[in-house]
Amino acid sequence: MQLRFVGCGDAFGSGGRLNTCFHVSGRETNFLIDCGASALPALKRLEIDRNDIDLILITHFHGDHFAGLPFLVLDAQFSRRTRPLTIAGPQGIETRLTQVMEALFEHSSKTKQRFALNIVELAPEQSQSFGPVNVTPYPVVHGESGGPFLAYRVEAEGRTLAYSADTEWTETLFPLAHGADLFIAEAYMYDKVVKNHLSLKTLEQHLPAIGAKRLVLTHMSDDVLSRLDDIEHLAAEDGMVLVF
Repeated sequence: MQLRFVGCGDAFGSGGRLNTCFHVSGRETNFLIDCGASALPALKRLEIDRNDIDLILITHFHGDHFAGLPFLVLDAQFSRRTRPLTIAGPQGIETRLTQVMEALFEHSSKTKQRFALNIVELAPEQSQSFGPVNVTPYPVVHGESGGPFLAYRVEAEGRTLAYSADTEWTETLFPLAHGADLFIAEAYMYDKVVKNHLSLKTLEQHLPAIGAKRLVLTHMSDDVLSRLDDIEHLAAEDGMVLVF
């Protein structure tokens, strides 16, 4: 399987990076993790066929992870998509999607699509399969609004991908990423501990116990981006491809 960082930036576009959106594809799998506001033009720029995407996993409802969905759904409608599409995420996702579609494109949530659109709520620590993709959500800590907040452990085609989503340090990151083939971890700050976000130095303290086979940093602020030359870990860039 391969992962392409369609966008790996924070909410403020630090370093000119686009909002969070990851594309995972393999022999049998084709899905997105998160769909930030810039996702649709980024997918088109990378020439990723949206009609081949079967599943979109949403971690939470902040705009840099969620607000690209109305554009993607409308694009599918106007491009005459016929294949079913599943959007899965935290409790309340169907209501939130309706609200944001109406805010951006009035009456769009009431339009009957030419394709089957399935909205699925995911509960923490309850695994769910979507064809060849098995997803286990874990609760994480990212503030009072925009949640519930979920991180994902995804198993498909004999590989395990873990994504911390946006979170401060929480013990659930241990089972989330333990032994994963690839761990995508937020590193919003370098060493400063701030509420609702993870610092690189805090993450590094726990990496030996997590035991992931490979780590890549994402959602980095200018504080981290300015120090990349001194950081030994792989840092995501928009368009970067990892095979795992």
